[in-house]
Amino acid sequence: MIEWQDLLAALALVLVFEGIMPFLNPSGLRRMLAIIDGLTDRQLRIFGAVSMAAGIILLSFIKH
Repeated sequence: MIEWQDLLAALALVLVFEGIMPFLNPSGLRRMLAIIDGLTDRQLRIFGAVSMAAGIILLSFIKH
């Protein structure tokens, strides 16, 4: 069973990782966002699905 403390720690780590790119390389982030803006909805959905699957697989390895 997941505990609230674990969930909040995971959220905190997401915020830390999300903040790394704009802090270290803001112009690179702008270029990346321009590329992402050019992707189709289908491509974004596939990327999102692959990211979620990778996260679930990684989490299952960590938790077992």
